[in-house]
Amino acid sequence: MTSSTPPSALPGNPYAAPGGDPYATHGTGGVNPPHSAHSTGSSDTLNNNHYRPATPLDELNATAQRIAANVERVLVGKPEVIRIALVTLLAEGHLLVEDVPGVGKTSLAKALARSIDCTVSRIQFTPDLLPSDVTGVSIFNRQTNEFEFRPGPVFANIVVGDEINRASPKTQSALLECMEEEQVTVDLNTYHLELPFMVIATQNPIEMEGTYALPEAQRDRFTARVSIGYPDPAAELAMVDEHAGHNPLADLQPVSHADQVRGLIETVRGIKLSPDVRRYAVELVSTTRRLPEVRIGASPRSTLHLVRAARAQAALSGRDFVVPDDIHAVAVPVLAHRLVLTPEAQAGRRSTAELIRSLVQRVPVPQAAPDPSAHWARNR
Repeated sequence: MTSSTPPSALPGNPYAAPGGDPYATHGTGGVNPPHSAHSTGSSDTLNNNHYRPATPLDELNATAQRIAANVERVLVGKPEVIRIALVTLLAEGHLLVEDVPGVGKTSLAKALARSIDCTVSRIQFTPDLLPSDVTGVSIFNRQTNEFEFRPGPVFANIVVGDEINRASPKTQSALLECMEEEQVTVDLNTYHLELPFMVIATQNPIEMEGTYALPEAQRDRFTARVSIGYPDPAAELAMVDEHAGHNPLADLQPVSHADQVRGLIETVRGIKLSPDVRRYAVELVSTTRRLPEVRIGASPRSTLHLVRAARAQAALSGRDFVVPDDIHAVAVPVLAHRLVLTPEAQAGRRSTAELIRSLVQRVPVPQAAPDPSAHWARNR
């Protein structure tokens, strides 16, 4: 079976090249040139190294490029953060954005939501928020003498949860069922959520007054966690020039829609995973449970999330199969927030992200054949 890797795609980590655009459409982007008046030969002659028929991966990369460019109008100078957000969306996951105030956490969530023409809701988490304020409530109708269910803000394709750790654990638990099973149960009735369904939650990790730490079960349901960080001086200067007198969110228009995203997710589901790469992902996750610095390692759910994110990463790289570099690219965002350190490691200020990076260096990578594409594409 031959690979569909475009000639312009790097065989390894597609983001390793300095200055590389992680969302550039590979190849022709599915656009075939018009037949020239002087052209001869069959269509196979035209579909040479320069031109080829459009594929689902072409559409995926073109759509991802449009969404990324749209979001980057709001979040300047953070392409890697936007990439992880897109990976999470295509992996049918949920994103936790954790950072200090004022770096654009909510802007990232709202820009991604506005870039897709779908239903969007926003929940401002506060200490007095109740679970029914999230999931919905049954109200008695005097005219029909029956209870009617009024859906809450969780019934949307993209749910933006601002400062999720300001709500009580009781309210946070209202998201557990919908994030894992894509359904909501109220008064013994189960209501299924429309796909795609993604929760983008933000939290401030340094201001602890009036906040509640996310329970382990809640953190484990987030596919990835990202920290935006401060922009470099050039990006901050560009932000001042472009955003000081105008809010770019106000003019942001959708560049995709829910049906198209559902199709892209189906494409990601079809990305092949070889037995070697599958075993490598399992070994990487299981090793976190044996680290002396870790009290609670990554769960089996994290293995599933790691594989799904690696598939999305491979698709964004223009490949229809996963290589170990795809797992390396998403290992820290997917695994780091799930580890619980021992008191000694916490006292030593050890970082879970550093542990994952070290683990990636230590766990043996499956040996590739001289042609990596041929090796990872075999027996897919």
